[in-house]
Amino acid sequence: MNNWMNRLGETLERTMIIFIILAVWEMAPRIGLVSNDILPPFSIVLVKLGELLSSGELMEDLFISLERAFGGFALSVVVAVPLGFLLAWSEKAERILDPLLQLFRNTAALALYPLFILIFGLGESSKVVIIFWGAVWPVLINTIEGVREVDPLLIKSARSMGASKPVLFFRVILPAAFPTIFTGIRLSASRSIIILVAAEMMGASRGLGHLVFFSEANLQIAEMYCGILALIMLGVLVNYILVAFEKHITRWKEEVSEA
Repeated sequence: MNNWMNRLGETLERTMIIFIILAVWEMAPRIGLVSNDILPPFSIVLVKLGELLSSGELMEDLFISLERAFGGFALSVVVAVPLGFLLAWSEKAERILDPLLQLFRNTAALALYPLFILIFGLGESSKVVIIFWGAVWPVLINTIEGVREVDPLLIKSARSMGASKPVLFFRVILPAAFPTIFTGIRLSASRSIIILVAAEMMGASRGLGHLVFFSEANLQIAEMYCGILALIMLGVLVNYILVAFEKHITRWKEEVSEA
């Protein structure tokens, strides 16, 4: 009973600030602190959100945006993790590729979007590629750092016991580097959504980013805030899923500490 009450108290403490912000949002336009044309009351936005959900329009935009973001994000992980291991372990590969990678990673993703449109067109490919370009660098950098920070004594001990290269990789290096790599993956997931919004604002006919841009351009302010709220909830959901996945994958640490 005490544990349940403690958890309830902690939940209320963590969510109280959100309810305060929503209350201010509701009251500020009603008492004239902010114009309704700039910030409609939260209740009006909530009603419009329900209308968009019931019509299916918002869910369609959500799934379209999620598909684009996931495509670029997944591609970034598939490319960055093996490349990061290669650069961390091979000094020759690092000497050859590092100057080029430093040049690329310091180039703003959105600055290259017109180029990607010229190459891939206005379809889905250019959006996935621009998301990939922005999301690949946190995973790559964290993978390199994670592998390099593995304790050399662990590697020497495994080798002294006759561990093969696959065993050394999967049983020693990957588990030790995984927390740092996964931090990069979470950062990339956040960047995927940010770049997705910008890409959909500049060249899309559907998606949450297009919903926000189109609604603002047509003075449909309540719809604009619905798109913003949907993007916030999408970001929170993606982060929650990744955190839960990380805890599931690294549960062996708790088992070791308890033992």
